[in-house]
Amino acid sequence: MSKTVTTIAEVYNHALAASAISAAWEVGIFDALRETGPLDAEAFAAEQGLDAGSVQELFRALAAADVVSREGVKVRPGPNFEEADRSKSLFHWMTKGCGELFSTLPDLIREENRVGSFYRRDAAAISVACREINAEWWDPVFRPVVSGLDFSYVADLGCGSGERLIRLAQSRPGVRGLGIDAADGAIEVSTKAVADAGLSDRISITQGDATQLEPRAEYAGVDLLTSFMMGHDFWPRAEAVASLRRIREVFPDLKHFLLADATRTTTYSDTEMPVFSMAFEFAHAVMGDYLPTLEEWGPVFEEAGWRLVEAHPISVPADSVMFHLVPAN
Repeated sequence: MSKTVTTIAEVYNHALAASAISAAWEVGIFDALRETGPLDAEAFAAEQGLDAGSVQELFRALAAADVVSREGVKVRPGPNFEEADRSKSLFHWMTKGCGELFSTLPDLIREENRVGSFYRRDAAAISVACREINAEWWDPVFRPVVSGLDFSYVADLGCGSGERLIRLAQSRPGVRGLGIDAADGAIEVSTKAVADAGLSDRISITQGDATQLEPRAEYAGVDLLTSFMMGHDFWPRAEAVASLRRIREVFPDLKHFLLADATRTTTYSDTEMPVFSMAFEFAHAVMGDYLPTLEEWGPVFEEAGWRLVEAHPISVPADSVMFHLVPAN
């Protein structure tokens, strides 16, 4: 059966729906529809201190993508509601976290402009989105593996919101944590999250570039290292080998390294790319980041002095994986 051709009107309206999904998450629409059912749009706007006319148009944009259905001011979950609810953080990553990047594409893809810090992203929004992405798709792979490991001090490279460290500390009362991130926004978000969780006495947050780590006193004793959604920052290949070698050196007591990241897809046609994968690969191409394929990772580990225990597949983005690594003897 041939695929129905998408109209330009659908493309246009669905682009607007993507921003509407992100906004709907922030103002509580998904929670309200999931927990209480049908909404009165005008009453919801008044209760939340929102402009009624804007909220009506937001619901119309959602209805264009069948996320909700509307009848006057009454709004109900639509055929795509459950999937949109599950995927809302992916839209937030794209429209808010990378909103400025995608809106300034004409400038960013010009070679003359691609020098220095030539693009900007919202690090805080990306941290919030990645926290939900982790919870939905990555943690179900991470938890069974980490539950079988013996460790007392965990460091998280690219800690983002700090959620992974918080959950580990809450599940293991004696465990200490160290979050490392290069972005000011992520440091702010994670520091507040740790304080709100009452774990500032057990979890520290520090700023650092995972690709240029230098020995620090607080790295001693770290026996578990985790790094999610930033492994591609180690590449290209020669730099990845150097970074992974350096990690072994600056964490002298390391027993396990759980490195999880998306890889570059190679098997999907242009019109069949899964949710998030195209946006993720597009954004990183614009930023000048090299995304290795799954096959490219293996030889790098061996050359850098790591042994691959197992590769655990993750479904979103497509071809994502969590590598369980241990230092090679």
